Amino acid sequence: MIATATATAITTVTPENWIHIFLYGIYPYIALTVCILGCWARFDLSQYTWRAGSSQMLNDKGMRIGSNLFHIGIIVVLLGHFFGMLTPHFVYERFISAADKQLVAVIVGGIAGVMCLVGLLILIWRRFTDPRVSHTSTFSDKMLLVIILVQLIMGLATIWHYPDHKDGALMLSLAGWAQDLAILRPMSAAARVVDAGLIYKLHMFLGTTLILLVPFTRLIHIISAPIWYLGRRYQIVRQKTSQ
Repeated sequence: MIATATATAITTVTPENWIHIFLYGIYPYIALTVCILGCWARFDLSQYTWRAGSSQMLNDKGMRIGSNLFHIGIIVVLLGHFFGMLTPHFVYERFISAADKQLVAVIVGGIAGVMCLVGLLILIWRRFTDPRVSHTSTFSDKMLLVIILVQLIMGLATIWHYPDHKDGALMLSLAGWAQDLAILRPMSAAARVVDAGLIYKLHMFLGTTLILLVPFTRLIHIISAPIWYLGRRYQIVRQKTSQ
């Protein structure tokens, strides 16, 4: 009933509707296309830049704490968004209701989001105030941290609206948006979120924009992050020099 109502509400084409359709039905495909083609071009033409550009060697004061908090938090948040939004309701409805699932998402996402926020603030403070780190940072490095900070704050701000959406209906609409995009139904996807609050729409738009920015920033390293090294056994071998 909710999906049908929102789909009907967007059938009348107005300038405002066209903007909504573009931002939430077409723009995600543009962002994903730019991301894929941009990553391919960067890997093919400039492989040396395919890295995070770590500044850890310059000054590790606060780096380890901030980096660990940020990365652990962001991984949990991203995995939660990915599986939470792309898993159809019928897959889990026998085990947990939409309302309970949303409550779990709020609690887990809130904890992970706060961890990520604390770590990110440490990293931002270090990058902007440490002379050596700031000097070796590009404009895109600093801009990216600010964008992620804004996106993270908006994501945490949606938690304050949870009491108004305890039934899980909004969560199902947002998940339906992502699932409709995945099966190439842009009009239906845009219709599902036409009545969503502004904070949710801004969060979705900025999240889509971050996907578009992947090939042009240090975000590209998440595609090939060598997570297998975490469990790898290795030793440092020094070549023996002749006396």
